[in-house]
Amino acid sequence: MPDLETVEEWAGELRVLGSRIGGRFERAEPRQRAIAYLRGLMSDVPHKNGWQLAEQAGESTPDGMQRLLSTSVWDVEGVRDDLRAYVVEHLGSREGVLVIDETGFVKKGDKSVGVKRQYSGTAGKIENCQIGVFLGYASEAGHALIDRAVYLPEEWTRDQARRAEAKVPDEVEFATKPELARQMLERAFAAGVPCRWVTGDSIYGGDRRLRLWLEEHQHWFVLGVAKDEPLWCGFQQARADKWAADLPEDGWQRLSCGEGAKGPRLYDWALIPLPRWGQAPDVLHALLVRRSLTDGEVAYFVVFAPAGTPLQTLVTVAGTRWTIEECFETGKEEVGVGRLRSPALAGLVSSYHLVDAGVSLPDGHACADCSGGKLKKTDCLWVLI
Repeated sequence: MPDLETVEEWAGELRVLGSRIGGRFERAEPRQRAIAYLRGLMSDVPHKNGWQLAEQAGESTPDGMQRLLSTSVWDVEGVRDDLRAYVVEHLGSREGVLVIDETGFVKKGDKSVGVKRQYSGTAGKIENCQIGVFLGYASEAGHALIDRAVYLPEEWTRDQARRAEAKVPDEVEFATKPELARQMLERAFAAGVPCRWVTGDSIYGGDRRLRLWLEEHQHWFVLGVAKDEPLWCGFQQARADKWAADLPEDGWQRLSCGEGAKGPRLYDWALIPLPRWGQAPDVLHALLVRRSLTDGEVAYFVVFAPAGTPLQTLVTVAGTRWTIEECFETGKEEVGVGRLRSPALAGLVSSYHLVDAGVSLPDGHACADCSGGKLKKTDCLWVLI
């Protein structure tokens, strides 16, 4: 249990964040309710639903909380920008990594915006669920979520009745997950978020258009790809696993891609340069290969980096993807992101923003300013209520 000084410091940070986003609300009532919503998210209330959060705020019904997320007038995108700036102030680094990933929210019925039977990496199978695509920021100081997008399946965009019921704006069109990721990356780069790398799994690494866009704008990346991803070397093209098939045993190095719950996350790694015809001498195109020490399972990553980048640096970037998984876990277990119930698009996006603020405020601040590691929200944020 942290001391009172630390707890009061957290209370002060919530007040700072509240003041920061206050101008995004036209009226005092939703402004005050948004802060109450954040307090509730970070409290030890077991179920972060409308009723529980309303009771935590001293309200007799959930009507006010539901209005906040559905019909209240406030600048949702402005709150996103404030959150991103707040995270950068605490965690920003020239060596920062932007991490792309998605997560699923299992649902019942067919009314929630974007819901359908689709593959959820969270569940590891096809489920009736919503999918959210997220952008995380990671540095040596800590990690947090900074942007989000609701994935709207193509059949949803064609169904005018469902669109109207879920209040999906007319200008919202179908976009793939990599296209949503690019939109978020564009916003981060335009805002001047300090970073050196982009990473993500094979959903994003397997999108050639996203990779070419990153290369065109000189944004370095280490992105996962499937074993059958076609990759060029000079005038020759082959699958990722074919390029790696002839690696000699002495071509592997045992390296850690970061600290895990049980210590360093060790794998065998190999780097295969894949120079392209006419590429600049100061650029590295390569295939990074990871091999499990336990079952020999192999994973592949396509690399676009400055020439001469050490293998350990590329390995560390590849391993940074776990930080967004931790953000998802924190969001679902501690602030209830998996229990979002708004059926409308605007309400769901609003919920994402306030939940992101709840996740980013404590974890980012703790990592940045507390020596020795993270503090449990349930240990030190009770005083905020």
